[in-house]
Amino acid sequence: MSRDDVRANLASWEADSAEYQATHRSQLNRWDAVRWGTWGITDDELGALGDVRGLDALELGCGACQVGIAVAARGARVIGLDFSANQLAAAAPNMRDSGVRYPLVRASAEELPFAEASFDLVFCDHGATTFTDPHVTIHGAARVLRPGGRLVFNIATPIIAMAWGDGEDAPPDRELHRPYFELGRMVWGDSVDWQLPYGEWIRLFRANGLAIEDLIEIRPPQDATSTYDFAPLAWARDFPGEHIWKVRKEPR
Repeated sequence: MSRDDVRANLASWEADSAEYQATHRSQLNRWDAVRWGTWGITDDELGALGDVRGLDALELGCGACQVGIAVAARGARVIGLDFSANQLAAAAPNMRDSGVRYPLVRASAEELPFAEASFDLVFCDHGATTFTDPHVTIHGAARVLRPGGRLVFNIATPIIAMAWGDGEDAPPDRELHRPYFELGRMVWGDSVDWQLPYGEWIRLFRANGLAIEDLIEIRPPQDATSTYDFAPLAWARDFPGEHIWKVRKEPR
């Protein structure tokens, strides 16, 4: 990403953090299970992380640490990383309320301040893997993973990126509004995020020594509710708006 993109995304999160946490606290602040995505579906249902006991784990774009707290509560040694001071500050009451504490680092996911082969698991739920250039971030995640370690992250799908309406607040519909082959850097209001075609994701993983284990396309149940207006339930039941990539660092 350009420095201008980083500054724009940082300014957006610093300005919106308090409202974001207030809006979604009822959904995010649940420590009984690791939950994924805008529908809060549990990892027990999706099988994305599985057993994390004893793993050294890094969360990219940890925000207020709601996911990381649940992962740490299940036995992982977690470090949370985010570039937003306001998001990291919002983690303090969550750690107090949950009784789970671990180190937090303020840094960019494009410039990870960790040694090579530091972690068994790198994970992210609509965090840094959405708001940073994947050509940089995936390389960095692979660098800090140990051989056999896993990168597990949830992001929006190319399908919802193409189906999103022309306005920032327009929900996805059943028409295509932008070309699949032009996915990449995408400007939404005052922030920038990234999306790639499937083939480009696969080539990017392979170029960084990451073998694909699974691609979990999230489908909410019929009675699902959400504090997010990411996609209407009927739409998300028919089309995957989010998916979780599971990749593993191959031994050298």
